[in-house]
Amino acid sequence: MKNPALSQPPTQTQFLSVQDVATLVAKAGTATTLRRLADYIAIDYRRWQDFDKCARVASHSTDGVIELMPISDATTYAFKYVNGHPKNTRLGLPTVMAFGVLADVATGIPLLLSELTLSTALRTAAMSAVAARALARPNSKSMALIGNGAQAEFQALAFQHLLGIEEIRLFDTDALATAKLMRNLQGTGLRLIVCNSIAQVVRGADIVTTVTADKTNATILTPELIEPGMHINGVGGDCPGKTELHPDVLRAASVFVQYEPQTRIEGDLQQLPPDFAVTELWQVLRGEAPGRTSEAQITLFDSVGFALEDYSVLRYLRDVAAQAGLGQKLSLLPELADPKDLFSLIRPAATSTSAAKPSNPRTHDLAQAALALAA
Repeated sequence: MKNPALSQPPTQTQFLSVQDVATLVAKAGTATTLRRLADYIAIDYRRWQDFDKCARVASHSTDGVIELMPISDATTYAFKYVNGHPKNTRLGLPTVMAFGVLADVATGIPLLLSELTLSTALRTAAMSAVAARALARPNSKSMALIGNGAQAEFQALAFQHLLGIEEIRLFDTDALATAKLMRNLQGTGLRLIVCNSIAQVVRGADIVTTVTADKTNATILTPELIEPGMHINGVGGDCPGKTELHPDVLRAASVFVQYEPQTRIEGDLQQLPPDFAVTELWQVLRGEAPGRTSEAQITLFDSVGFALEDYSVLRYLRDVAAQAGLGQKLSLLPELADPKDLFSLIRPAATSTSAAKPSNPRTHDLAQAALALAA
């Protein structure tokens, strides 16, 4: 009898579409989804040493960037394909589009293929909240949100549901983006205040979140705008040549990052010398380094997005999709009777027994002549 332990593992891949992920969020609710994602992210960051990590691989062009973001522990490998093209909105396309894979390390089988465009916005917001819970003042109630594009609603809701933020102050150079955000956040219980300048939106805020899209060395926040005790959540500076903060803002703050080798290349940190001191967030979450140490301390999370968060969201999607029975099976891999015989997939149908026998030389010559005439 065949040993079940030696039976071939399944080769089909679970696929989650944008609609599948949207359905999962709708079933759980946005608040619950963000909380669960934050839990998955925090758990994975606390086991930081389990992961084989590297900075993402980026291909830059004039108008944007395409990136691959891999990470693995001893059992599960993940990667994300993601782009960042700010001019895409003029073409009716999102600035950021992504998909990801979760695979089995032991066999290399891709277990899950999922959209990550919607999921990236959710995990980025959850990551911001995980950092802010460790770094912002516990009694924070107001947040300035600079940049009101595709990521903004997710950030606002994450800070509302995970930190208790009650007031969101809004600013964007595009008034239509702010109007869109206002419509989408109606009925959430958030107090929304539209501001006419960066100085106005920042003034008196407990937390300042910058999430702009332009691929440029911008200085959205300058030192004179920063007040004692603020927590700055810098999300938009996420590739070489793309910044949001004046260097002196970083110098005035205690700076925390996801993965230092990557942030020094991509974050606002790229403006400062290599010896400028920063703390990786996992150390704070594990209690190995201090986060906020006083009411007056200025803290700054230089967020560039790291592959571990995509690993976390793919784990989350796999788990909740299995519980909900969502998704479909894809045949990405061949199913072979003999794993060494890949050619069998394209081998022509077997010829008849008679054709396989040695032929009469004269018959062979006549056949060849007929083929030549036909040609």
